[in-house]
Amino acid sequence: MGRLRAWIKVHPRAFVQLCVTALSNGYAVGFAKGAIFRGRTKGLCLPGLNCYSCPGALGACPIGSLQAVLTSREFSFSFYIVGFLLVVGALCGRFVCGWLCPFGLFQDLLHKIPFPKKLQKLPGEKGLRCLRYVILVGFVILLPMCITDAFGMGTPWFCAYLCPAGTLEAGIPLMLASGALREAAGWVFRWKVLLLILLILLSLIVYRPFCRYLCPLGAVYGLCNPVSLVRLTVDTQACVSCGACQSACPLDIPVWQRPNGPDCIRCGKCVSACPHGAIQAPFVKKRSAVSTGG
Repeated sequence: MGRLRAWIKVHPRAFVQLCVTALSNGYAVGFAKGAIFRGRTKGLCLPGLNCYSCPGALGACPIGSLQAVLTSREFSFSFYIVGFLLVVGALCGRFVCGWLCPFGLFQDLLHKIPFPKKLQKLPGEKGLRCLRYVILVGFVILLPMCITDAFGMGTPWFCAYLCPAGTLEAGIPLMLASGALREAAGWVFRWKVLLLILLILLSLIVYRPFCRYLCPLGAVYGLCNPVSLVRLTVDTQACVSCGACQSACPLDIPVWQRPNGPDCIRCGKCVSACPHGAIQAPFVKKRSAVSTGG
């Protein structure tokens, strides 16, 4: 027990991520039977990217729920889902990505695997970071609304063709549990497994590539970062622009210049790394300033 407390003290974010993932996917019977939980909580959105069809999921994914509304013949807008995203974004911003998202934890664990030549970023980084907004607007909103079948039903393009969390949490477990599903699996499932494999390999060398370049939920929360209550603050009098925060940041963000930009996932490493204690956050203990006395 003492070792566990010591580990939690050193790795509080990992502990919170593990707890949230376990609570979000706590329906163990679903994994055993290959069945999806259908209780009352399934109508409630969870803050992170966590597939509705995961056998253990006790709640719904905001992006999946939004797509379900946009592809419906009966509804074209959901005040609940939009309100949920705005409230969570205003309160937390991308703190959700750093601390509360199960798929974020998956990428964190992958990046800890020893692998040569880990890259800080990919070539064309600025352009790649815009892809998540293209996916949000195009694959999550416009395509489901504009392309419909003869019955007026749309297709959840992001969930159906792109989402790696759905493949990992729902597609693979359900396929393993059902021979009928394995026989019925077509090119879409194989395509999504290929995307997942590519993302896993990329996660070994680049920190959180999905969050960084592709996640539409992160795009929504990132837009809320500048106004969210959970935020970073920089003491401009204590800060000497030494760059220690950017060196410690796994996303290579110049925190002293943009402490609340849309890319920051609030991991808190910059707070711990600042030698002058100039960066503060309500979720990470501030580092004591290094004495410079003679």
